[in-house]
Amino acid sequence: MKLRLHQFLSKTGVFSSKAEAKQAIWDGEITVNGTVVKNMAFQFNDKTKEVTYRGKVLELHDEEVHFLLHKPLGCICSRLNSHESALGKASVYEVFREHMEPTTYERLITVGRLDENTTGFLLVTTDGKIVHRITSPDHTVRKTYRVHTTTPISEDHMDAIRTGVRIVVEDGEASDAYWTKPAVIEQESPSVVLLTIGEGKKRQIRRMFGALGNPVTQLHRTSTEEMQLDAYDLKPGEFAPIEQKEIERLIIQPSI
Repeated sequence: MKLRLHQFLSKTGVFSSKAEAKQAIWDGEITVNGTVVKNMAFQFNDKTKEVTYRGKVLELHDEEVHFLLHKPLGCICSRLNSHESALGKASVYEVFREHMEPTTYERLITVGRLDENTTGFLLVTTDGKIVHRITSPDHTVRKTYRVHTTTPISEDHMDAIRTGVRIVVEDGEASDAYWTKPAVIEQESPSVVLLTIGEGKKRQIRRMFGALGNPVTQLHRTSTEEMQLDAYDLKPGEFAPIEQKEIERLIIQPSI
């Protein structure tokens, strides 16, 4: 049975969306039996032809796996490159390496990212469709964080976060500005709040509080929609297998 090339790529779990798979074809990063193929409609028999992406052989896998990780402090959410390895960086992927077959390990993708100094709830899966469904800006999936700040959080700061904070991002000589969407915030103590947001721009929470003049000292994600990290009794660096039906019931359905 023949498959269209973009359909094959979407089924490998390597790409987080159909658009990403198609872009790889257009960019000439896909070969079939050693020949670069840029034709989106190209059909082939995946049982007899070898497909590579950036030199890596791609295969179809019938079974997807999903895990909930209690992300520890000091880990990045990407695979280490040579520079990061030389700097002694640690990756969340290394937590999984000794616990599964290499072919499964190579297919793992984090569902979104937490920065190096943020801890807590992190889904890791082999299913690119799950990644896209949860992280796409087309869907509002709420995440809750426990935020510790440098000084007590005032009512004015709480009100600003509930209505939206203006963020200015400096990038070399250029700068960009945006307003955050209204968020839900609940005070636990003078310098600790629970914050729930439905968007996930880069370093957004740290930038929100920085814009208010009250930098974040600790940041921990406690949940995504109705899936709570505490319910799985995981210590930092530990993970638990998650059924897809749990993800659908606790994360996807509540966000519809």
